[in-house]
Amino acid sequence: MAFEYVSVDEAIARSGLRMVVVGNVPSLWGEAAKGILHVKHLDWAAVRLVHDSDALKDWAGQRSGPVLVVDDEAPLSGWKDILLRAERLAAAPALLPLDERARDVVLALSDDICGVGGLGWSRRLQLVHAGLRGDGGFPERIAKYLAAKYGYDPEAGDSHGPRVVELLAMLANRLREARDAGSRYYIGSQLSALDIYSAAAIGMFCPLPSVQCAMDPAIRAAFESLDAPTRDALDATLIEHRDMIYAAHLELPLSL
Repeated sequence: MAFEYVSVDEAIARSGLRMVVVGNVPSLWGEAAKGILHVKHLDWAAVRLVHDSDALKDWAGQRSGPVLVVDDEAPLSGWKDILLRAERLAAAPALLPLDERARDVVLALSDDICGVGGLGWSRRLQLVHAGLRGDGGFPERIAKYLAAKYGYDPEAGDSHGPRVVELLAMLANRLREARDAGSRYYIGSQLSALDIYSAAAIGMFCPLPSVQCAMDPAIRAAFESLDAPTRDALDATLIEHRDMIYAAHLELPLSL
């Protein structure tokens, strides 16, 4: 489902479904939220995050993205809150299994990707740590900004890489088990939110080609910056799954 970008003032004045997104960067959280709305065939308007816009901050409640706003409801920014609101807006196709046990697994593994201390969070801090040491990662200016915003602790800097490796290995094992059971998806035989989160997350390690994802070159270089343990943990199964999910279910090229 295509969406349009609108100005801050127009987004605030509109009713319906609007979402603040980070521009020129394929953010895990933002691209996953876009994917969820696309799969559910929901019409919505996008507004790029403007860091110096007080009006946008007052409306969205923060200077970050994604932030989902439905009519006059309170803004939603957590990955789970956005997913559950989308499930209520469009029950079909469901991105959470009806079976309670399978649903719990999808939510738990999605949190391992999107939550605090999860794959995306840890990868971001891994790239901050590398950037501040001048060892790849984010450019220093971006690294310093993200370090302050997300509570980077230099003493814990070396812990983020092993956490990334642990989570990549866990997800790859899950996919191999599903494949051996005859499924292309993490859980069961149908697409779930977990598949979308995983596909979006892999862009932080192996970005989609430029023709499919025209992004800030400095961020592309950062995402492509892999130390040896991370490179070894980035199993081909994860990239193959990402490519399948985008080809079969999501929209390309990305609109950043």
